Amino acid sequence: MSDHPLSIAFVWHMHQPYYKDDLSGSTILPWVRMHGIKDYYDMPALLTDFPAIHQTFNLVPSLIKQIQDYVENNASDKFLDITLKPAGELDHDEKIFLLKNSFMANWDTMIHPYPAYWMLLDRRGKSVSPHDLENAVRYFTTHDFLDLQVWFNLTWFDPVFKQNDPLVKGMIEKGSGFTEEEKRLLIAKQREVMSLIIPEYRKLAAAGRIELTTTPFYHPILPLLCDTDLAKVATPDIKLPANRFVHPEDARVQVERALAYHEKFFGSRPAGMWPSEGAVAEEILPLLAGAGIRWIGTDEGVLARSLGVAIDRDFSGIMKNPEVLYKPYLAGKGDKTVSIVFRDHTLSDLAGFVYSKWDSKNSVNDLVDRLHRIRKSMGNKPHLVSIILDGENAWEYYPNDGRDFFLYLYERLSKEEGLRCVTVSEYLEQHPAQDRIEKLHAGSWIYSNFRIWIGHEEDNRAWDLLGQTREALVSYAERNGDPQKLMKAWEEIYIAEGSDWCWWYGDDHFSENDEEFDLLFRTHLMNVYRIIGLDVPDELRVPILRGDREARPTVELTSLISPTIDGQVTNYFEWLSAGVYDVAHGGGAMHRGASVISHIYYGFDLRNLFLRLDPSQNLQDDKAGELSFFVNFLVPKGLHAEIRVVPRERGVTAHLFLGENSDRKEIAAINNVAANEIIELAIPFELLGVKPNDEIRCFVTVERKGSEIEKWPYRGFIQVKVPTEDFDAMMWQV
Repeated sequence: MSDHPLSIAFVWHMHQPYYKDDLSGSTILPWVRMHGIKDYYDMPALLTDFPAIHQTFNLVPSLIKQIQDYVENNASDKFLDITLKPAGELDHDEKIFLLKNSFMANWDTMIHPYPAYWMLLDRRGKSVSPHDLENAVRYFTTHDFLDLQVWFNLTWFDPVFKQNDPLVKGMIEKGSGFTEEEKRLLIAKQREVMSLIIPEYRKLAAAGRIELTTTPFYHPILPLLCDTDLAKVATPDIKLPANRFVHPEDARVQVERALAYHEKFFGSRPAGMWPSEGAVAEEILPLLAGAGIRWIGTDEGVLARSLGVAIDRDFSGIMKNPEVLYKPYLAGKGDKTVSIVFRDHTLSDLAGFVYSKWDSKNSVNDLVDRLHRIRKSMGNKPHLVSIILDGENAWEYYPNDGRDFFLYLYERLSKEEGLRCVTVSEYLEQHPAQDRIEKLHAGSWIYSNFRIWIGHEEDNRAWDLLGQTREALVSYAERNGDPQKLMKAWEEIYIAEGSDWCWWYGDDHFSENDEEFDLLFRTHLMNVYRIIGLDVPDELRVPILRGDREARPTVELTSLISPTIDGQVTNYFEWLSAGVYDVAHGGGAMHRGASVISHIYYGFDLRNLFLRLDPSQNLQDDKAGELSFFVNFLVPKGLHAEIRVVPRERGVTAHLFLGENSDRKEIAAINNVAANEIIELAIPFELLGVKPNDEIRCFVTVERKGSEIEKWPYRGFIQVKVPTEDFDAMMWQV
């Protein structure tokens, strides 16, 4: 065991997409405001009573810009505009908007704890289909809509305000029957909290308690701005956009402007930078070093690929070769070098995705125990564990917004012998990087590649439209364009270069706001043409998002399967070769609670299509009897398999129908079906009317009492091809 304390660097990445259309002045989505009153102030303020806990906060400039817009310019957003309208003056469309959008908070932790708010959700129902919203609006009074306006804005306040602020606490205790004046005061309180955010960071940074770092201004993927061909490093067979994008000059602008903006707010340039999405490459190092950046961070997977060394862990996630990960490295050439820290992927994901489901003290005890085990495994040298993750998105999944978890964690870490919390720069000043990386891998903190942002047809379309719009602007500039117009138009290009737009394109992530993100991206490009006085190309008016495409499975199907249809995981191997669609991976529930379905497995033998639905709840619970599961076929067109579970009796029925709603006709009963822990069914290809090499396209929906509450994949469909006799042989050759 090392005689040195184990240094721990928490790095919290604070970021939101740029939601504002600068040309019209409108802001479409409210998430800067909502996370502002819940996370951006609270996360640093939590450290006030724990002087031994030093941390690093990465503040993206475009986030600061939006926060300050609310504070300095009294900015609004569409949600806020409709909130402030007197409930008695709401028109029909605004009421539908409120019913659709006022429950965009985690249902389990931010709605269910408040009976009055939960009652409103129960009255609306879980479906947001136009038909169901039109039906629900009849059951809401003017007072209900006023309560709804209030509750959406009330529930997003951090627990420190819910417990201690007289206005917020009093309104929560009141629960319903709010007044227009209370609503106005609540929004004023939001603006007051927003005004505290930047001063809180300044105060703690000036006291030496935290380090502040930055990200390229509008959060672009720097390597892809420099050259989209860098995507081939990690994924040689990736399909790239039709036109190569090579603009390192834009990357330089995004970096330089970020540093200058940071200095404007905090008095000095930062030493560190979290490149957007942890996206790095050897090719960006001279740019960063030349700009004065002394250290950057990314994921352990990038380190493994850079060194050609596996990151090995035991069954509990503890490193087998800890000496590789827990230290900084130098990268770059000559005098253009930067230090790099690599995040512990397991510890970061435990905090981001796992501990929210545990008891707070058990979570903290587990994390502290893991840190002690890491220290015991190290040689007698100083070492650094980097825990890096988003600083706002995980906590709504925790009870009490994670406050209990953090207070106990910081209390433990303040007292633990052998553990100390440091900023990254504090560690590097005492223990400069010694080991060198000869060639930094081109990748990100997700799978060590760039596939989230490029390669899918939607992503590639976005890159091509960005490139075409940029070319139009350059041509205008070469014709001695107006300097003021040029400045505004380039701003739109830089905004459109942000990573957030392509995060939501493709089949990796989905949310309730996909259409808004698509519109925002295209709006920024359309604004370029509007600013310089050119006609907007028609192609920019057409959504990039497509619902009619195959959704990429989480796990690919690899061979024929023959599962036992008994409603149980009979053995480990029966579904091992199946395709898997992971609902959590596929998204679609940006702020909701647990979905009914967690995974969809699919596969086939030579005669049957096999489907397995893994529920998130007990199928033997009485409420499961309210559910119907549908397998909806796009090809063959018009077929629907309906599955109904009979709780307690462990019974299940399944039927195949043709047609929609009242026109549908039953074709046959599906006899090979079972429901117990899981739902399993086998549908004969003969029943579907398909033959070898025919395509099958389907998606799964869940209804409760006749209303659709879930659809998976959220966008697109699952696609398989009916196998031929030599299917397994062909797969082995591949």
